Amino acid sequence: MNKTLRHTALFLGALLFALLARVTWIQFVDAETLAKDPNNRRNLIEAFGGPRGDIIVGGRPITGSVPVPGSDLAYKRTYAQGAMYAPITGYLSQAQGATMLEGVHRDVLSGTDPRLRAGALDALTGVRPRGGDVVTTIDPAAQKAAYEGLTAIGAKGAVVALDPRTGRILAMASTPSYDPGAFAGQSRAEGEAFTRLGQDKDKPLSNRAIREAYPPGSTFKILTAAAALEHGTVTDIDTASGIPAPYPLPDSTTKIGNVVPDAQCDKASMKTAMQWSCNNVFLDAALKTGVDKMRETAEKFGFNQEQFMPVRTSASVYPEQLDRPQTALTGMGQGSLTSTPLQMAMVAAGIANGGTVMKPHLVDRINGPDLATIEKAEPRPHGRAVSERTAKKVQEMMEHTAREGTAEGARIPGVVVGAKPGTAQHGADVRDERPYAWFVSYAKQGDGASPVAVAVFIDPKDMDISRSDIGGGRLGAPIAKAVMNAVLKQGA
Repeated sequence: MNKTLRHTALFLGALLFALLARVTWIQFVDAETLAKDPNNRRNLIEAFGGPRGDIIVGGRPITGSVPVPGSDLAYKRTYAQGAMYAPITGYLSQAQGATMLEGVHRDVLSGTDPRLRAGALDALTGVRPRGGDVVTTIDPAAQKAAYEGLTAIGAKGAVVALDPRTGRILAMASTPSYDPGAFAGQSRAEGEAFTRLGQDKDKPLSNRAIREAYPPGSTFKILTAAAALEHGTVTDIDTASGIPAPYPLPDSTTKIGNVVPDAQCDKASMKTAMQWSCNNVFLDAALKTGVDKMRETAEKFGFNQEQFMPVRTSASVYPEQLDRPQTALTGMGQGSLTSTPLQMAMVAAGIANGGTVMKPHLVDRINGPDLATIEKAEPRPHGRAVSERTAKKVQEMMEHTAREGTAEGARIPGVVVGAKPGTAQHGADVRDERPYAWFVSYAKQGDGASPVAVAVFIDPKDMDISRSDIGGGRLGAPIAKAVMNAVLKQGA
């Protein structure tokens, strides 16, 4: 072989080696990165190449898949009663991605979850099984009551209902809402619909139930009472407190009054203070319990941590490094304290469940395409927040408040109900901002167990209602009552 041929052969061999090396590198090193690249249309074609599994509520699918003629993305998602269930399903869009259960369980629903493969042959051949189903814990009657309760009054707000015994989420509504089917495809019109939703000042895409936190106002007095009783600050809920009304905020010239006449709250017992939502008693209880013990109790109920159900929630916050006036203000749910509606539902549920808080969960089980269960949720405790004795004392106060106090709007004939309404001031100038309205409650069965606890949050900023009519008892109690009734009628 002459010199020229030898050099040519070596050069071509080097090129072949480089080509093989590059192919090998792409196949074994870059493959995963390229596969996950959002600009890789093959992913979209695969994801929307066939019908998906469904999200199930009350034994019926609330999602579906329909063919898209003339598109390489062969199917797109459909939603039944989309706006009512959007806080649960989220959306699956060919152009906008996926959120909530559609996002968290996309592998199950698309059929790519390895647990769905029928056997070794499927794994070997790369055949993708049909998608599995995600069966939720939602009670359709409770969800309807929550959603229709909010929309009937034109409210921006949220409702969360839990089963205190298990942590099952029975309802999760957020308004204003949106129809995920309106932008499930990739047409220009659907893209414009999504853009309008994102620009809407009322934030319909926001899940107010779990992703937004607000000052909880007087509903937090439930937790203040629990902390004060648990740590011995208060030992008898019927004994006069000796706390004056209005209340002189420590290290300040400010005096905090009450919605009811101050004379009605002056030196009131904690039970009476809960009944009429007297600020003075709870401000003093928080101050004397102390910031560390107040925060410790709040964290045992779930504050200062995200929840995963399996969707991630925002953390509710009981702040650190509060001074004495700020600590006192947390006693009435004000200051820099914030809570999601889910968190306040957990507080009510923990009290109703004898002091044990259960981890909230939204998915009951995951079924394969053959309906066999491949994953089943088991109730798990978040932890014991307070003793059973303390919980019973707080129940006594909440039930008295529902019978003869500010929560009478939630009473259900023949049913023991415990409840607490609240309003929460917010904004840089509280005189200009309309307060938030809250309501939390639970209902008991004949055996004393509680199958449902509810938190209702309403932002009345744009509602056609006078400021004097804004209150958790007026706005939230009818919704909470309807949700509790819906669960009780199902025999939960």
